[in-house]
Amino acid sequence: MNRKKFLQISSLATASLLVPKFLHSLNNKQIFSESTGNKKLVIIQLSGGNDGLNTFIPYTNDLYYQSRMGLSYPKSDLITLNDSMGLNPNMKAFESIFKEGECCIINQVGYPNPDRSHFRSMDIWNTASGSDQYLNTGWLGRYLDAYCVNNDKAHVAVEMDDLLSLALKGEKVKGLAMRNPERLFNAIKDPYLNALINVASVESDDAADYMYKTLRETSQSAGYIHNYSKIYKSNESYPDHEMGKKLQIIAELLCSGCESQIYYVSITGFDTHANQKPAQGRLLGVLSDCLKSFSNDLKRNNKFDETLVLCFSEFGRRVDQNASQGTDHGAANNVILVGGNLKKKGFYNDPPKLNNLLRGDLSYELDFRSIYATILDKWLGADADKVIGKKFQQLNFI
Repeated sequence: MNRKKFLQISSLATASLLVPKFLHSLNNKQIFSESTGNKKLVIIQLSGGNDGLNTFIPYTNDLYYQSRMGLSYPKSDLITLNDSMGLNPNMKAFESIFKEGECCIINQVGYPNPDRSHFRSMDIWNTASGSDQYLNTGWLGRYLDAYCVNNDKAHVAVEMDDLLSLALKGEKVKGLAMRNPERLFNAIKDPYLNALINVASVESDDAADYMYKTLRETSQSAGYIHNYSKIYKSNESYPDHEMGKKLQIIAELLCSGCESQIYYVSITGFDTHANQKPAQGRLLGVLSDCLKSFSNDLKRNNKFDETLVLCFSEFGRRVDQNASQGTDHGAANNVILVGGNLKKKGFYNDPPKLNNLLRGDLSYELDFRSIYATILDKWLGADADKVIGKKFQQLNFI
């Protein structure tokens, strides 16, 4: 094997195929505890800092129009949701999700002492840390550590990408990153990689033995997921966008009966410092259409009630527009939840308070870790305080 091929294989094993040991058990056992049943969690990360104020729009608030003379949407252009809030006109498909009671929007979500760096703020959201803490494990990774490390309560977390987000990295257990099941399966069939998988090795603590074990476990997992990916093929029309392709794969896995419990997917491009209206509008249209197609797919296969979708961004945008017809990095933002088993439907709390800003930004009213704590406790059946490392108020959306 030449050096280039070895480096390619090593990269594949250590980066895109980060597979937890519990995937060994998938062929032989049910992975869900009785407390969670078949509940699934799908997380959609809106990378770049989505402008929540131009997503769900307080059209009766004059301060919104005064702050955004060229960036605001007139009421006549909006999709009216209630007597004070409207929907971005590019999100027509989301209107039915809202009006059918299949979503919950939480306003002014954030954390104390917000950081306006993309990387730092995303780390804070991914780790459920305070702005003065630096953690190397994610909130879902710690969930995997607590509930999956001994195999008896193993759950699976899958990210639809080549690299694994910090959110899914635990100290002992990590999620699986893959672009799609076919690509993962074909990668494992590489003759050089297959030769490494079949190398006999004795039990040891050295790095080579760890790589062999990881590759063998990856091979088994790739076969399992690939088999389930062929059971159900969606007839739903998804947007011709990377996000649409990823959500279609997730829907197919969910509807096929694949036991993966947590799915993670990202859509980029929300860092709209200039010409925001057309750029954000296109992305919100994709997100809206994707959520509608995904919901339709799950409802058609009786999977919608057992699925919860969480959409978040690392921060919102400044209330005032800038000189380039865009907005700069802000603080608090809205969070979108979609599912068939929501207790609170529509808007969870009041419209954003534009008369009570923090240095020009929306101040947070609800800590994002309260949302995580609620999901961990009420949806995943976990000890939220233990996983997060601190007690947070739980909410009533599920």
